[in-house]
Amino acid sequence: MDLLVSIFPIVLLIYAMTKKHPVPSYIALPATALLVGIFQVFYFHANQTLLLANAISGVLSTLTPISIIAGAILLNRVMVLSGAENIVRHWLESISTNAVAQLMIIGWAFAFMIEGASGFGTPAAIAAPILVGLGFNPIKVILLTLTMNSVPVSFGAVGTPTWFGFAPLNLKDAEILSISQYTALVHTIAAFFIPIIALRFVVSWQDIRRNIIFILLSVLSCTLPYLLIAQWNYEFPSLLGGVIGLVISVFLARHHIGLSNETRHSEKRKGVSGKALAIAISPMILLVGILIITRIKQLGIKQILTDMTPWLHGSLGSTQVSVTDSLAISLTHIFGTSVSWAYKTLYVPALIPFLVVVLISIPILKMSKGQVFEAFSDCRRRILWPSISLMGALVMVKFMMLGKLDSPVLVIGHSFAELTGDKWTYFASYLGALGAFFSGSATVSNLTFGAIQQSIAVSVGLPQTLILALQSVGGAMGNMVCLNNIIAVSTILGISHKEGFIMKRTVVPMVIYGLIAALVSVFL
Repeated sequence: MDLLVSIFPIVLLIYAMTKKHPVPSYIALPATALLVGIFQVFYFHANQTLLLANAISGVLSTLTPISIIAGAILLNRVMVLSGAENIVRHWLESISTNAVAQLMIIGWAFAFMIEGASGFGTPAAIAAPILVGLGFNPIKVILLTLTMNSVPVSFGAVGTPTWFGFAPLNLKDAEILSISQYTALVHTIAAFFIPIIALRFVVSWQDIRRNIIFILLSVLSCTLPYLLIAQWNYEFPSLLGGVIGLVISVFLARHHIGLSNETRHSEKRKGVSGKALAIAISPMILLVGILIITRIKQLGIKQILTDMTPWLHGSLGSTQVSVTDSLAISLTHIFGTSVSWAYKTLYVPALIPFLVVVLISIPILKMSKGQVFEAFSDCRRRILWPSISLMGALVMVKFMMLGKLDSPVLVIGHSFAELTGDKWTYFASYLGALGAFFSGSATVSNLTFGAIQQSIAVSVGLPQTLILALQSVGGAMGNMVCLNNIIAVSTILGISHKEGFIMKRTVVPMVIYGLIAALVSVFL
């Protein structure tokens, strides 16, 4: 009975979001959180004050991912409305007339970099219009961009799915780094196959074979730096791997290395001036530069931005409130319980670098007041429903983890462990993919299922960090079939009522991805 009560809300959530007429995540997730809360009170007899404290903590925790999403969307709107994105597109179009080169540069390397900087579905949304503008079929472009945008996702938005997605588990930094290392290795091996499968949606096997050297060099130019960086850092693998891969892929294409003369797609277009290109890409350069400067410990700025020395301290009843020298805000002993919450204002990549880069870019890109107003308005409008979805997800996770040995998470974990034993490595990534499918986010998938995966690993004696890495990989590969991403990129390209068609095709590479992850995990 404990298992049925514990798993029922999750099963109901999956059904609600995958049925013929799915319930939107901004309704389904809060409703599921409420249901879990009711079960906690009336079945598990949870302390109601503790339950309320966890609800407050869950709602406030939404500020971290939402502020990052808002910053990413705002920068994207500034690039679009100022015309900078157009200039970048014309530059990318001028590099090569080879179809495979265009697809790999824009759909793979460029999108890899964008995922590392902003994540949250923006790579496919940015890359797809560029490829359609080059003359590729819109439906095929959707399939390609959704499939390509999987390898970098675990470290997207400066590693948010990893460092924030597993935050509720209270892991040590060394454990998060170990997850990063395993995750990058699985993704790197999968990358030998996934981009090729993605290309097949658009070009023939003959074209792929004729250009296979360029394809593999382009793949490795992103994944080798990505794998190396992940050995010591879990924020930069996708961002720096994408930057390095884009530069190398462009160089290879310009010098026609590994490309066939027969695979032509379009006439070569006139490039843009160096000055115009420099201005257009200055926001991205500035973004990457600030992220690097503020994340490398040896430079000393990271310590300033994360300084937890108390500056102000007070109380709201039994809840302790403090603000540190780095403007980090924290609540401890919420309602007199052990529950706490914190937001590192200067370190969470929302104000720095996103808002800072936006404010600097406005005069550089010569935006009018009307354009600036439109950018901020678009951003405000776009974050409303994701905010509600994330609140629901985070509160649900808090409620699922409430309790000791009889918490719903541990009950589910022990049951799965008994069912699969040490064979759980074959299924772990698919649970992560399921989380991304119904939530629309690898971060939310890790938040939702991370504790369950950890519980299973502990129960059957599997390495926790390996199982959590498979969860992270699953959350990334689930982006291929995520309804939110499919709807977003389809809407941008003006494609309607094709979600089922698209999902039936992207589920194939997703299943293959999971099989690769399972095989790699066996060796690990």
